[in-house]
Amino acid sequence: MEKSKALVVGGTGFIGRRLVAASLAQGHPTFVLMRPEIGVDVDKLQTLLSFKAKGARLVEASLDDHAGLVAAVRQVDVVLSALSGTHLPSQHKLVEAIKEAGNVKRFLPSEFGTDPSRMEHALEPGRITFDEKMEVRRAIEAASIPHTYISANCFAAYFGPNLAQIGTLLPPKEKVRVYGDGNVKAIFVDEDDVATYTMKTIDDPRALNKTIYLRPPENILSQWDLIVKWEKLSGNVLEKIYIPVDEFLASMKDMDFGGQIIMGHFYHFFYEGCLTNFDIGEDGAEATLLYPDVEYTRMDDYMKRYL
Repeated sequence: MEKSKALVVGGTGFIGRRLVAASLAQGHPTFVLMRPEIGVDVDKLQTLLSFKAKGARLVEASLDDHAGLVAAVRQVDVVLSALSGTHLPSQHKLVEAIKEAGNVKRFLPSEFGTDPSRMEHALEPGRITFDEKMEVRRAIEAASIPHTYISANCFAAYFGPNLAQIGTLLPPKEKVRVYGDGNVKAIFVDEDDVATYTMKTIDDPRALNKTIYLRPPENILSQWDLIVKWEKLSGNVLEKIYIPVDEFLASMKDMDFGGQIIMGHFYHFFYEGCLTNFDIGEDGAEATLLYPDVEYTRMDDYMKRYL
């Protein structure tokens, strides 16, 4: 079967550049949107040029240039968005372009975290992320655009080696803040694996109009599990500081907007257990069951890089 041509939007970002690499590795003709404003960002430009050297095609278009976006989309079969945070609402422009182009066989909007359709109860102000993602979903479905949604849970780099500590990406040296009793299960996924599984879905009829959840069985871990793994690897026993839920929620009040968003997400992951407290229904499937051939990275191995 001929591999779909894939266009990655947001290809220089944390997950975007991994999608480009996975697309090339899996043999897809790979296109990367090159936005004009990239011309002043030397790191992003170098990243794009490195993709080009590996065989990707750079397509110039701005998200504000509807005609240019339509022309870009017409060159491919599948569009993947990896736009982050503040750029999430501009995906509506992408939806409009895909709708007009009329040739796209699959659109994967920028999700890659918690399933937003399960987060209507989420705390303010963090719920804005989920609400924006749901608005994009509604636009996709209203336009009858074939799609796949990816729920990748916790990117390991942000939640694993730091033992889910807020405000650092490095492993703690002396003390670790434990949420509640530390036993709520979350799911941690290597970002390269996120990209590998994502690219495998784009030509897979089983993933059409479904949410694909990434739940690598050995990476369904509690915060305690992470702490124990790290203590074993490092030979360093940490002092545990237990944070009861009411204390955690009370501490949000003094935070700035960005801090409150982060705290809200941590509450849902590590107190409520929103990543693991439901079974996947008819409208979803689990990636490691669909693609058992992918050798995913275990958190022990991921953490070893930080020793």
